Amino acid sequence: MTILFHEIIYGPVQSRRLGRSLGVNLLPYDGKLCSFDCIYCECGFNRDFRTKTKLPDRENVRAALDDKLLQLQKEGVTPDVITFAGNGEPTMHPEFEGIIDDTLLLRDRYFPQAKISVLSNGLHLNKKEVFDAMKKIENPILKLDSAFDETARQIDRPNAATYSVSQQVERYRLFQGDFILQSMFLRGRFEGRVVDNTTEEEISAWLGLVRSLQPREVMIYTIDRETPARELEKAPKEVLKEIARRVEELGIQTTVAV
Repeated sequence: MTILFHEIIYGPVQSRRLGRSLGVNLLPYDGKLCSFDCIYCECGFNRDFRTKTKLPDRENVRAALDDKLLQLQKEGVTPDVITFAGNGEPTMHPEFEGIIDDTLLLRDRYFPQAKISVLSNGLHLNKKEVFDAMKKIENPILKLDSAFDETARQIDRPNAATYSVSQQVERYRLFQGDFILQSMFLRGRFEGRVVDNTTEEEISAWLGLVRSLQPREVMIYTIDRETPARELEKAPKEVLKEIARRVEELGIQTTVAV
């Protein structure tokens, strides 16, 4: 079953990786908007969920978040994190930086201990306002599913013809290690081709990039919900734990979600 978020603010939900998470969806409530079209995305393929709905504007997001945080405060429910994810890529919103500024102010008013996270494919970090916004928050969580362009294109299917892993890595390097790297590992088939980023060749190359980037944390995960590509399967728990062990040998904190 495809999961779409039908409101601006949702949850809080218990996140496998972040704790009690209050979600923010800056994207259409009845469809998907993303610059990647990942074969494992719980929101489905882009082509199946096109929308003509306008994005929520900055003022609507601020008002919705203000209302929800006030409600949670009255109920005595404390979120660990406010997470921008939703139906696609949050940094595509044209008012993203202003919305982050509003969120920081509201967070400080209601739950100053809560962290702000953004789950991003990193494709829009070439825009100064997106990079600046991501630098203001506690948890910029950036995707890197393979060290190889061919595999990344097969799994993540970026809509930019100029996409390259090396370009992404250079953008990530600008954070000087103050970010969280998130990687999905899976196996299976898609469009008649084998998909597997858990081979030794894949892992060794990916570890090389992790070593050069030195993120403060690496999040390793595998499929948790139904995927639009039907022939995919989870990476085994033992494989994920072995990848994590090798990351930790580099002196980098690692979390595994299975």
